[in-house]
Amino acid sequence: ANSINLSNPEKIRDHHNANSDQKDSVGFEPEEGKKLELPPEDKVESYNVDHSKKEQQQKNKKAEEKEKKDGKVEKSEHDTKHFVIQKGKACCDKGDKFPNFKVTSHDLHYWNSKSGNADNIAVTDADVMFNPPGPSFGQCKLKPTSGGYLPCTVAPAGKWTKTYKNTKIMGNACLTELSELMCAIGGKITVKKHGQESESSKSNTKESKSIRKINPIVDIEEFQEEMDNEPLYN
Repeated sequence: ANSINLSNPEKIRDHHNANSDQKDSVGFEPEEGKKLELPPEDKVESYNVDHSKKEQQQKNKKAEEKEKKDGKVEKSEHDTKHFVIQKGKACCDKGDKFPNFKVTSHDLHYWNSKSGNADNIAVTDADVMFNPPGPSFGQCKLKPTSGGYLPCTVAPAGKWTKTYKNTKIMGNACLTELSELMCAIGGKITVKKHGQESESSKSNTKESKSIRKINPIVDIEEFQEEMDNEPLYN
């Protein structure tokens, strides 16, 4: 193995057995004086690459196990955040309206919807359109005139940033509540509401016992009264 620069000596045995008949094959124990067929140079290179990858994978696995054991697993800033779905709301710091997201990058994955409800489709960093289109964020503070601010004309400057890169759909990272999108006009677009059902609504505020377990600080009766007094539609 050393003479042909082979990092894993066992590959000589494997190569010999793969290229000889069954009678001439060798087992795990070395046989003194046994002549083996050596792998050619191109095979040696591929064997070394495979061996190197395997060693690195083993090192990575051991490192991960050690981190878990030591309680030093790196946490992500997205860990406690929600993924964003199409019915969520976006916000621009230079606008006065809050449009929904519009997913155009895929039709494959939905958060919390077994039936594939369009409202629940996952938003990715490639989804830079909004609903309604046109002046999506209302009037733009960067376009003042004597008669007031001109309507918004969204001009995304690339993809969304601060996305959750550990979860991708069609190669595009998923948005969370921390994600941001810059507009070429000068505004910064962020996530106002992620849209998932964990957000409080009139229907789930009735489940006061469950809410108390999740958030014991909230005065449920007072909050529920406020919700009941709100109009159904804005």
